[in-house]
Amino acid sequence: MLHPPEADPACAHEHPEGCEEGATPLHSANRDSKANESSTVTLHPQGVGRGCKADESATTTLRLTEVFLSLQGETQRAGLPTVFIRLTGCPLRCRWCDTTYSFQGGETVTLTSLMARVAEYGVPTVCVTGGEPLAQKGCLPLLSALCDAGYSVSLETSGALDVSMVDPRVSRIVDIKPPDSGEEPRNRWENLAHLNAHDEIKFVLASRSDYEWAREVVRAQGLDQVCPILFSPVQGELPPAQLADWILADRMPVRMQVQLHKVLWGNAPGK
Repeated sequence: MLHPPEADPACAHEHPEGCEEGATPLHSANRDSKANESSTVTLHPQGVGRGCKADESATTTLRLTEVFLSLQGETQRAGLPTVFIRLTGCPLRCRWCDTTYSFQGGETVTLTSLMARVAEYGVPTVCVTGGEPLAQKGCLPLLSALCDAGYSVSLETSGALDVSMVDPRVSRIVDIKPPDSGEEPRNRWENLAHLNAHDEIKFVLASRSDYEWAREVVRAQGLDQVCPILFSPVQGELPPAQLADWILADRMPVRMQVQLHKVLWGNAPGK
């Protein structure tokens, strides 16, 4: 079993707000339910959740690359209009990364102002992504505030950092890095024990050897009994039809996906 990686020294330069794998989560009370809430989601522009006091929301800061509205291109939420919050910085350097522009730069924003920007879109589904969002200590309060405000929230994470402290209302989309990514040693296998049917596990595969490695991990760990499993081809390296043929031949209990946003808009940032 691989053990959790040590903190990457580069992370301190990428996150002026600090990098904390063990930041304390905000434990929020369950939202009150009303009979008509099944068809209506109430959004709160001020974005101050019960898990984050108003003064803390005003002083909690994050390093932000972009906020934008698009269709979710992956996971079981594919096709849904979604507000994406892309946080800046990542301690990993996957060989095929398609968002290297999020490694550095960005702007410093308060949690209050970020929640207000999200509310302007009027969309109930939000995805927090990166980079590696959990490398920022403000990510956990952000996730709880989004949930408290009534959003349906997902988190896209590399699988290299601890996911156990993420608000349980959040759907965690956790990568498992195969050998061709160049970051296989960074997989935090302890995360698997914290996942449930509300979460998803994603493998991004570049080759036949990657596929065979992922196939054995799924079988050995019984991952399909934990949560939905996603197999994705690396664009330009593994033809989607080839991956589909392998999945069918092996009767794999996984969902194959291609990135819908790339089918529609290519590699354009903000899409």
